[in-house]
This record gives sequence, C-alpha cells and structure tokens, in this order.
Amino acid sequence: MDLERKIYVAGHRGLVGSAVCRALRAMGAVNVVVRSRAELDLRDQAAVRAFFAGEKPAYVFLAAARVGGIHANSVYPADFIRDNLLIQTGVIDAAYRNGCEKLLFLGSSCIYPKLCPQPIKEEYLLTGPLEPTNDAYALAKIAGIKMCQAYRAQYGFDAVSAMPTNLYGPGDNFHPEESHVLPALIRRFHEAGEAGSPEVTIWGTGTPRREFLYVDDLAEALILLMRRYSGPEQVNVGCGSDVSIRELAGMVAGVVGYKGRILTDANRPDGTPQKLLDVSRIRELGWRAATGLEEGLRRTYAWYRENVGAQSERT
Repeated sequence: MDLERKIYVAGHRGLVGSAVCRALRAMGAVNVVVRSRAELDLRDQAAVRAFFAGEKPAYVFLAAARVGGIHANSVYPADFIRDNLLIQTGVIDAAYRNGCEKLLFLGSSCIYPKLCPQPIKEEYLLTGPLEPTNDAYALAKIAGIKMCQAYRAQYGFDAVSAMPTNLYGPGDNFHPEESHVLPALIRRFHEAGEAGSPEVTIWGTGTPRREFLYVDDLAEALILLMRRYSGPEQVNVGCGSDVSIRELAGMVAGVVGYKGRILTDANRPDGTPQKLLDVSRIRELGWRAATGLEEGLRRTYAWYRENVGAQSERT
C-alpha cells in the first residue's frame, strides 16, 4: 500500500473507521478520502457509483455498516440486513469497476455458527446454524465475504475480508438501547454511580464468554492485512483470550468506580455461549494485540467521560 496514493475509508466516523484514519495519518498517509453520511449515503447505489467514478481511490477500507447489540438486532432485523447488503454491494462493485487496486471488507465474528468449537477457526464458516438474535446482520456480512471471493474469482479483484472479534474503544456507540455489551456496561455503571443506585442488573445469566479487542489494535491489524495479505479466505482478528460477561461487568465497575451490587437477569437473552477466535493466521503475519483489556477499558472510559458523560451531565 503506497501511502501517497488515494485511500478511501468508508465509515470514517464510526468506531473502526475513525481508528483506521488515526492509524493511517500517524503512518504518514497524505491522501485519505472520507465522506460523511450527509455527503454520501452509501445505501444509494447511484451516489456510490458517482463517488467512485470521480475519486477513483487506489485502496478502500470498507468499515461502514449498520451495527448494534442484541436489542437492536432483535428489534430491527430488516434494517440490519437491508442496509448492510446495500452498503457493501454498492461499494465493492463500484470499487472494482473504477480501478481500485485493493479493498478490505470488514465483517464480524458473529458470522460463525452459534455452537462453534472453540476457538473459532476461519474454516468453521457455514458449518452450523447462526445465533438467532443477530442472524440478519450475520447473513449480510457472510454475503459480503462471498461477494469479495466471487469478485476475486471472476474478475481478479484483490478484495480481502477481516473478521474482528468484539470491539471497543474511543468513538464507540454508547446509546442505551443500540450499543454493544461493553459500551452499554460503561454507560450503565457510570450513570448508576452518578445516581447513587445501590445495584445494577445486567442482561442474561452473565455466563457467556466474549473476547474484546481495543479498536486501535484492530486498525493496525487491518493496515497489515491491506499491505501483506491477499487471499480469498477471511482472516480472524482478536486478542486470543476471553472473559465471562459477569467478569467483564466487574472489571467495568472497577474502572468506573461503582461500588454497588451487580445482579443478573436470566429472563434476558444470553446470545452465543462463547465467541473466541482462533487468531493463528494473523499471528503468522506478524500481528498481536498490544492493549490489555483493563488498560483499554480505562482509555475508553476516559473518552466516554470527556465526550459522552460530560454532555449527558450538561443536558
């Protein structure tokens, strides 16, 4: 990847896209192209084609997506499958047709079957039923992987796919109903502490295990894949270890400084019992996550207090 050529980061205001932009600029990239949703609605196929015809980026990081936690996926499955299919189909096709040299498509670990052997290897894709609470989103992401493979096979387009584990960090979505588990916990414990609440109840039994990757570590991995990987198979990106949701809640409470009780609600869905990625492939390429979970939580909570918590307190 030539850092002097044009690089388009789709979804630059999101958690992943903003981290990729930070990493590229720190490396000296001089021509990073971005568009806000108001400037370019990636669901609009005609607008996407016009953008690529005009800009003709050499490299594309496709980090734009509609994302959310269990609640959002359960309530808005039509929105999740429609929006993600529209975004990725338009961008991948327009990139190929306008001479893009390489595209990196960002998926999610939820593409793998609900009851996968652990840790999850790339070849486990499509070997069993998906988790029902986010199958619409997962199917859209699987379609994106298959589209990259198909354009590579038929047209020779160098499109690669990365499958990150659960992500967190600066710029995350802390919406009380649409966020993923980790930012949701940060917000709930922060607000409980501010209100003096004696207890916080978390969804589910607390027993599911999840792997969490700091988003700036992911950005480094994505740039490495753009530079050094070219193949049809998706590449898992994770830290190689996991924690239970109950353990995570305790860690978040400690970072936030919340002293009350932590309860569980078994009437709420747990989701997949465990999602731990096998990261052998990307480690063979020379990458390892650098940020431990507790340190990442501290950085993320500091960002939340400055950018979200302070705003909530003012309003």
